[in-house]
Amino acid sequence: LIILLNIWFILQDIIRNLDGLSIIGGMLSDCVPKVKEKALNALNNLSMNIKNQEEIQVYITQVCRNVESAPLNSDLQLAGLRLLTNMSVTSDYHHKMINSIPCFLHLLSEGTERTQIQVLKVLVNLSANPAMTRHLLRAQVPSLLLLFDTCINRDILLRALAFAANLKKNVNNEDGTMIQDQYSEDSIFFTLCRDSTPFAQKLASLLHHPDTEVKEQVVRILTQ
Repeated sequence: LIILLNIWFILQDIIRNLDGLSIIGGMLSDCVPKVKEKALNALNNLSMNIKNQEEIQVYITQVCRNVESAPLNSDLQLAGLRLLTNMSVTSDYHHKMINSIPCFLHLLSEGTERTQIQVLKVLVNLSANPAMTRHLLRAQVPSLLLLFDTCINRDILLRALAFAANLKKNVNNEDGTMIQDQYSEDSIFFTLCRDSTPFAQKLASLLHHPDTEVKEQVVRILTQ
């Protein structure tokens, strides 16, 4: 296994040194959806390498456009979200995804469970970055509270709780500098922080959830 990993890392370096990343990146503008999907999958496989990420990051805006324009719940859309998940593990490139936050939250409301899980991976990464807090809190997700039901898919629920916990933590760390008037009544800020009674009721019911990790995430939010 170690030998195979070493070979894979060497191959990644060879692909980068031969300008392979820009060739693959150029395919993101192809008119054939399957070609774009294959290119996204290839870049995703290559994005575990930090040096590769430095080159792949120039395509983040194009990847976001592909996610937005792809048919809902399509393999193309999911391939884009998987790449954005890897590219958002560190905060280096979060600023390149700000304009796509409304799209991500739309997918969270309208997507299938598979899409919701993948987009939540991106949102959890973004929400861990305090610099992204205001951008996320301004966004609108009328159906956000629906993700905190006891009957929801466990993977979705855990990630939704992690997303909320990150935002609540960052708001609390603002030391009162968060200006409430800048948020509309249908924003995430009002749902989680301002008019939080319905959210608090959801959390209270989740304290009786049979899953230990779910309860731990709820306690994390309640004790912040």
